[in-house]
Amino acid sequence: MSEASIREAVRNRYAAAASAVSGSASCCGAKASLRDADPITSDLYAEAEKSALPEKAVLASLGCGNPTALAELREGETVLDLGSGGGIDVLLSARRVGPKGKAYGLDMTDEMLALARENQRKAGADNVEFLKGEIEAIPLPDNSVDVIISNCVINLSADKDRVLSEAFRVLKPGGRFAVSDIVTRGAIPERLRRDLLLWAGCVAGALDEGEYRAKLATAGFEAIDVEATRVYRSEDARAFLADKGFGAEAAAIDGKFMSAFIRARKP
Repeated sequence: MSEASIREAVRNRYAAAASAVSGSASCCGAKASLRDADPITSDLYAEAEKSALPEKAVLASLGCGNPTALAELREGETVLDLGSGGGIDVLLSARRVGPKGKAYGLDMTDEMLALARENQRKAGADNVEFLKGEIEAIPLPDNSVDVIISNCVINLSADKDRVLSEAFRVLKPGGRFAVSDIVTRGAIPERLRRDLLLWAGCVAGALDEGEYRAKLATAGFEAIDVEATRVYRSEDARAFLADKGFGAEAAAIDGKFMSAFIRARKP
């Protein structure tokens, strides 16, 4: 698929998810509710976190982790969420950085932005701003952000080098990159990779963990770390693979893909 085709596919999937936030479709084919048993999107947030947010912010969460819990956000910091969707991580970040801080959300999908702004209004979050744009061209000045977070979005980009370069540009010196994403670990048979990653990451674009580290280093980051937060077993995808005619080969992907928390720092 071309870069434009991938972008349009992602836009369409997230637009549909926003429009049907209380329905049954998410980008990965599971319900958009965190209460579901989907091994990727379920049980990512504590009940106390969810109960303090508008219901639609919770229902629209399509992530694979909880970067706000791991990013160690501090009072007064400016944080940017790449691919902010319905706004759950932006609203949680806004609470952590407090009234003297600022939380930006960046999304390219009008339907998600409308939903996020509705959730912001319901939450009464004055230190939040949602921006329209693409994560490959962040509409913020150089050296303007303390922390960049993202939740299972960078893997959707067809130009990850550009995303990481833009993240480096807008971070202040000493700024932190702290994202959740889908990554792979070791070789996956090519005949399985595309269909499997449609299940695990919506578009077959997840990087191997070693390649992710290398791209971050090329962008200029240091103190790079990739920490597995949820390793998926063959059983998690067995039904999906069986539907695709790969049921007998499920064992070949056991432990080969995972949700990870990826940390790095701008010197």
